[in-house]
Amino acid sequence: MSAIIQFQNIEKTYDEKTIMRDFNLNIEKGEFLTIIGSSGCGKTTLLKMVNGLIRPDNGNIWIRQRNINDINLIALIRSIGYCIQGSVLFPHMTVEENISYVPNLLNRRNKQKTQQAVAKWLKIVGLADDLRLRYPSELSGGQQQRVGIARALASSPEILLMDEPFGAVDEITRSQLQTEIKEIHKKTSVTIVFVTHDVAEAFYLGTKILILDSGIIQQYDTPQNIISAPANQFVEKMLKTHHTQYDILKNLS
Repeated sequence: MSAIIQFQNIEKTYDEKTIMRDFNLNIEKGEFLTIIGSSGCGKTTLLKMVNGLIRPDNGNIWIRQRNINDINLIALIRSIGYCIQGSVLFPHMTVEENISYVPNLLNRRNKQKTQQAVAKWLKIVGLADDLRLRYPSELSGGQQQRVGIARALASSPEILLMDEPFGAVDEITRSQLQTEIKEIHKKTSVTIVFVTHDVAEAFYLGTKILILDSGIIQQYDTPQNIISAPANQFVEKMLKTHHTQYDILKNLS
């Protein structure tokens, strides 16, 4: 495996508060990386640096062995799937128009390819084909989130960024979405970077877990290795705070 995303000596400051200093991380191609940690530890900042929505003050970020400073920002954003919490769908567009938005930009001369992508992803995220002509206001919260996932994946990106994507839906829907995104990862091998505050969700979904505190990596490893050998007291306390999930995973490991 090779690194598809690399952070090298990253520094980031907001209003004189340093969020990250000398931060280094390699994310391997095909990983499902979940990121958890204390509030304000830099999780979302890290995520948004990948597609250039936030720029570091110092250091370099490499995507597919290319420095993002050498990549056109619009092209970079279009090449990376992005899915966040809640509905960020275009309200004046139908489901089909929302999902096909980026593919239409990329496949201007191939409408059939775009239509095939829409049909494919509607099926994969568990939405009936007859929903394609509905507007976001006519959908439930869970349906809107599924459309958001389909839209993020419709252009077949190698990288998918997800920032608390299931935080605004009920527990049953959240569980269904977790199962679906895990299956999507298995089927497509897309590299997923997934920010969450939910420790149980992070351990269920991630092939690798990144645990942050104050912009510093506390542990970066597989779920099983973190459970069997917490790197420090911060990690151990986090696991014990969520003792039910910790006990379940410990028994499985």
